[in-house]
Amino acid sequence: VVKEKSRMGECPVWEERENALVYVDINSQKVCRWSPITNEVQTVSVDARVGSVALRQCGGYIIALGTRFACLDWDTQEVTTILELEQDKPNNRFNDGKVDPKGRFFAGTMAEETAPGVRARRQGALYTLFPDHSVIKQLGQVDISNGLDWSLDHRTFFHIDSLTYAVHAFSYDVQTGTIACPRLLYHLEKEEQMPDGMCIDAEGKLWVACIDGGRIIRIDPETGKRIQTVRLPTPRITSCCFGGKDYSEMYVTSAYDGLDKTALAKEPHAGEIFKITGLGVKGIPQNFYAA
Repeated sequence: VVKEKSRMGECPVWEERENALVYVDINSQKVCRWSPITNEVQTVSVDARVGSVALRQCGGYIIALGTRFACLDWDTQEVTTILELEQDKPNNRFNDGKVDPKGRFFAGTMAEETAPGVRARRQGALYTLFPDHSVIKQLGQVDISNGLDWSLDHRTFFHIDSLTYAVHAFSYDVQTGTIACPRLLYHLEKEEQMPDGMCIDAEGKLWVACIDGGRIIRIDPETGKRIQTVRLPTPRITSCCFGGKDYSEMYVTSAYDGLDKTALAKEPHAGEIFKITGLGVKGIPQNFYAA
């Protein structure tokens, strides 16, 4: 549905109030908004790689870029820093993020590659930004903090550290916003490659984007089993969310960075955004950051 290619399209969020899909292009340092009505993509350029975007209750967006949390006013294109973190780690940046059921913004960091395939290990962390702008560190020694979501009863937090090739579940205290007791939920099969972004559906099942696996997989958190695979027409599938007027459509982001010239010639759809219909299941609306 979006032919305008992203170097590293990520973190799609359906915004009901604008009837639009909001997402980031990490490596182009842009926050993007696509209207299915006009088919136009609007963008706001920022001054660092932007890993995630989420909706704000009072309008505009909360973003995690570089190693800081910030607010983005879409109309003025103004970015206001809330807090800087990890200033002792110049190679780190924020990656995926999402708002919890109480309006707190969770986002994690990762080390950038210093050369192709070379990155410092376990330099990342997972943080929670509360509405009063206080922050806690939830996890340390993370490789690539990635896909995240909460169970429908808000008692479980799901998180992906991509280099573990797995989805983990944590007990979640929705009152305090803290996580505990990690357990392995699902380990990806070889052909599924590496897990990236993730979302939950209205039946409480997880959908995981498989970067370099060219697919989205659906996992049942009760059994820890994969129950569905949807293949997509390009390999570097990065994330997914439900949207549309009744949340019955799935939007899937992808990337072209990481493909060499030969691979790119064979992958005309790399970096585009796809819409999947007919899944027979709906999603749930995104939470708003409560400040």
